[in-house]
Order: sequence, then C-alpha cells, then structure tokens
Amino acid sequence: MSITNNRLTPEQYETNFNEIRPPFDTKEAALVEANRCLFCYDAPCTKSCPTGINVPKFIKQITTDNIKGSAHTIFISNIFGGGCARVCPVEKLCEGACVYNLMHEEPIAIAKLQRHATDKAIEDKWKLFERKPPIGKKVAIVGAGPAGLSCAHVLSREGIDITVFEKESKGGGLMTYGVAAYKVTPGFCEEEVDFILSLGGIDVKYDHELGKDFSLNDLQQNYDSVYIGIGVGLARQLEIPGEELEGVEDAIRFIYDIRTKGYPNVAVGDKVAVIGMGMTAIDAATQAKRLGAKEVTMVYRRTEAEKNCTQAELDIARLDGCSTLWLAAPKEIIGENGKAKQLVCSKMKLGAPDHTGKPAPVDTGESFILEVDMVIKATGQKPFIDLVQKNNLKNSNGKLIINSDCSTNIKGVFAGGDCVNGGKEVVDAVQAGKDAAAAIIDYFKF
Repeated sequence: MSITNNRLTPEQYETNFNEIRPPFDTKEAALVEANRCLFCYDAPCTKSCPTGINVPKFIKQITTDNIKGSAHTIFISNIFGGGCARVCPVEKLCEGACVYNLMHEEPIAIAKLQRHATDKAIEDKWKLFERKPPIGKKVAIVGAGPAGLSCAHVLSREGIDITVFEKESKGGGLMTYGVAAYKVTPGFCEEEVDFILSLGGIDVKYDHELGKDFSLNDLQQNYDSVYIGIGVGLARQLEIPGEELEGVEDAIRFIYDIRTKGYPNVAVGDKVAVIGMGMTAIDAATQAKRLGAKEVTMVYRRTEAEKNCTQAELDIARLDGCSTLWLAAPKEIIGENGKAKQLVCSKMKLGAPDHTGKPAPVDTGESFILEVDMVIKATGQKPFIDLVQKNNLKNSNGKLIINSDCSTNIKGVFAGGDCVNGGKEVVDAVQAGKDAAAAIIDYFKF
C-alpha cells in the first residue's frame, strides 16, 4: 500500500472530475422542463429557499425567452445563484418542496433551470445592476466568501463603498476552496466572483488576514461599519493515538489541495478511510476514489438514519464505489515506520439522544481493525475561537453571538454566516449577508 499522486491519465482525471450535474444540452430542453412548472400561487419552492428566490417567476421568464429577466430575478435574491444551482442540496430545499413530489412525479429541475439562466448571464457578463451614486459611507468586510460578497453586493448597490479583506488569494470562500471539484469547477468560481465584483464599488484586498495583517480595531478606526463573515475553517481533531502519523490528514486540507494544486498533483492512498458522514466527508471520499484510490471506506459512529449528508450525496459516493461502515468510531491509528497502517475502530450502539437530538453513540467495548494507508478526518469544523476572543467579540464556544439586527456586542460591527451558525449551506450564508446589509443600511440612517 502506498500514497502517491499522478495515478491516472489526463483523460481519466478529466472524466472523473467532470460535472455531475451538467446543464441542459439545448435551449429547447430547458423550455420543455420550464413549461412543466405549475407556477403555484403560494410557491412552496420559494418558501423553502433560504434566499427567497421567486422560483415561479424566474421559470416563467424562461418560458417567454426572457433569460436576462430570469437571471435578474435570481440574482436580486441570491447573487451566488449560479454557484448555488450547482451545490445546493435542492432535494431538501426547493425541489424537495415541489408539489410534483405529492403526485409521485419528478419535481421540476429547478436547479438546472436556475443554472440555465445564470450561466448565460455570467458567461456573457451581463450588467444586470446599476450602482447608486456614492453616499459617503465606507464598510469593511472580513471574508470574501458567500456571506461577505453577498453583503458587499447589496451595500454597493446602495452607493456604499466596500473594502473586502480576504486571507486567501482568491474570493468565493467555501465555493472556491471547500466544495468537490466535480460539483463546481475552480474556473467557474473565479468567473462568478468576477461577475459579482463587476458591479463596482467593491475593492478586495487578498492575502489579508484578520489578526495577522490587520486588527478589528484598525477597521473600526477607518470605516463607518464592519461586517465579519469569516466562516469556520479549523478542522476538528479525532483526539486519538496515531493522529500525527503520515497519511492522516484533514478533509478540508485534502479538498483545498485538490482545488488549488490540480488533480494529478494530489496524492491519495490505495486504501482510504474517511471519518464522518457529512457533506465534506462525502466530497472527500468520492474525490479520493476519483483520484485513483482502490478502496474508500466511510466510517460513521451512528447509523444511516442519523447521517448528516443527504441521501442524494450518499448515493453519489456509493455509485463511485465507496463503502460504508455504520456504528463504528475511530479508536486508534497504528503506524509502521511513521506511516498509517491500521485503523482501530470501536463498535458502537445507539443510546439516549444527546445535545444534538440524535441518539448518542455508545462504545460496546468491542473493536475491529481496518487496513489503511490514508485516513481523512471529516468530523466537522470548529469556529476561530481564539480570534474572536482576542477581538473581544461575544461568542459561544467561538460562534459569534449577534442580535436580531445582525449586530455584535461591539457598536457598528455586524456578523453573519458560518461564523455565527457554526456551518450551514452556502445559500444560508448568502442570506446572512443580505440580512446584515439591510441592518447596516438601517444603522446608517440613525
């Protein structure tokens, strides 16, 4: 067993990382699907969308060949509408709420139709928004992810000058660095960020990290308001013996490397164990298989009924050949010559519900061994607790505490997205940015 890169041919990489949800082949195919829509008056699809996209309206605009109007309808609610059309768990949001499900028929392909409209807008660089004249206010935004750029776009449309500080060399946050490449390509992410910034009035300072290159106090001194959208990015550790061995790595770093280094340059093992059953775990497992791993086993301490990923995501992993081990928790990683060799797992059973509301996994005292050469940890992320505490921001175990108007305990400082909720969907972060923008605009009225 070994961990190596460049396992496949260029053609195999291209095939393996091709989009799993391709667009409509033709305009006519999109029209046929759009005309299936019943244009429900109370629109359960719209109600289930965290950003409140008017789904019947944008689909109706497609049926009348008003693609530009359709794109505007989407972007006015969700400026990341192109990316969300690719990565949203639509089966539990808009498409899951479609009335066709009640008739045991296929729901409208809302995400695919949304992509049909937004791809054209982004590709052709349509100017769908006009920025109002500057009003003499400046806002600093920390983080160029979906929350930060959503907030920036809304504020800039109102004539407020925006400076975004981003620790990475590119914008997009989770979309750019933390999602499987077969869902959304790095190239598209760059195009989407450029489209958002094309409005004007938004200056992004890349490679600028809070607490390292500048402080919150610096921003307060130089801007009329501050918005914090730093997300979460610290991987949770397993806290077991052998975690320091070669071949043990975080899923976030693994996915980050795939998106920044190029597929042939990322090493993967022959036998890979992925710990966890959330969306990140699925992304890590499927991409490990698509990089050339011979065996990928997903290890989860509860049963399939308690999984954090959607059924659609799990089906993708299974179709890729990933196997699952339920009621198993990592206990120790045994090494040889400093490299991971075996994963010792405890057999678990379900007990009474814990603080999450799910049945708590309980160790039965029995264990078993998996032969591995790579272990990928995907047990979630934790907030930047040291960073927020050093800046005297009120928090709960690192998660920022905000009021109903998105304000923190510091006057003029607002926050939202994953750094507040602990990690939800991209679409939730976009809405958080919109909510904060509205609150900041109200703040300037006083």
